[in-house]
Amino acid sequence: MTNNKPKNDLPGIGEAQIELLERLSNACAVSGDEGEVRKIVLEQVKPYADEVKVDALGNVLVTRRGQGQTRLKVMLAAHMDEVGMMLTNDEGDGIYRFEHVGGLEAWKLVGKPVWIGKEHVPGVIGFKPIHLTDADERKRPVTLDGLRIDTGPVAGKVAVGDRATFATSFTRLGPSLRGKALDDRIGVAILIELVRHAPPHIDLQAAFTVQEENGLRGARVAAYTLDPDLAIVLDSTPAYDQPNWDDSENIFYNTRLGCGPAIYIADMGTLSDPRLVQHLIHTAEAQGIPYQIRQPGSGGTDAAAIHKQRAGIPSVSVSVPGRYHHSPAALVRLSDWQHTLTLVAAALLRLNPDFLTSQERP
Repeated sequence: MTNNKPKNDLPGIGEAQIELLERLSNACAVSGDEGEVRKIVLEQVKPYADEVKVDALGNVLVTRRGQGQTRLKVMLAAHMDEVGMMLTNDEGDGIYRFEHVGGLEAWKLVGKPVWIGKEHVPGVIGFKPIHLTDADERKRPVTLDGLRIDTGPVAGKVAVGDRATFATSFTRLGPSLRGKALDDRIGVAILIELVRHAPPHIDLQAAFTVQEENGLRGARVAAYTLDPDLAIVLDSTPAYDQPNWDDSENIFYNTRLGCGPAIYIADMGTLSDPRLVQHLIHTAEAQGIPYQIRQPGSGGTDAAAIHKQRAGIPSVSVSVPGRYHHSPAALVRLSDWQHTLTLVAAALLRLNPDFLTSQERP
């Protein structure tokens, strides 16, 4: 039987949720060093979970068991890590060579303030200033070899191997939210709410994954362990919705801010299960939730690793659109966050035990 719960009974976003997202965004959790976010996640989910496990890679795997004899096992995944930097060589006097971790471009790093390590030691990414360069130097592209992280003399607080991330504090800008690592801390915040409001007729398996930005490594392990019947990945996707500089129409957008959650039909790593795509679309239309189709193209999510585990796991991704990802600050709309949470919560309620077998395969 299909469940139809009124929209106004679904979980919402209030000040408590915004404050939680602020904590998550301001935390430093570059791939491979997700402990700061993991600590927040564990604090938030333990009161609601039937089982919580931190696996060998550092994924947080949470189970809320439902009721009834036949229950779908539904995996929901959101990644805890962010792109950033790793200190690789101490050159003395608080100056460090570094490498990027995940998808970052060197030219975006020049002069940016950073936080380093568990103590959030402040530093800055230094570059030769313009008045000390000649004309030839100014024409050369910026490379990591020409950049250093400068912390000043902070002996004992910073070491080679420490991660560094952008020193961008979360803030609200009218209808928008700005912060670092909203890819994918906003997905983490959504998943925490879904754990709190798990439907009683399914086994909800929440995977807060690690190392997504470095090859979807945590999701691969988590999906194998959980062995779900289906999976929904919660992420934030770049919105190419800014106007063109020449004032011509932008026809290359993939998502737009303010138009609701982005449902994936395809990306570089996954062809989404059509039954799950249609289920999300029908749910959105039944509940009056705005949505958009994330246009196929580059990029991908944890779904690319999840759907190929064991005998195959039907998977789909749903993302909050965001501007300026993999940079010092991203921008999202509060309304898109709310509508994404509402859509996934409503879609879970409308699942039934024979969902996969009762839906005609295309």
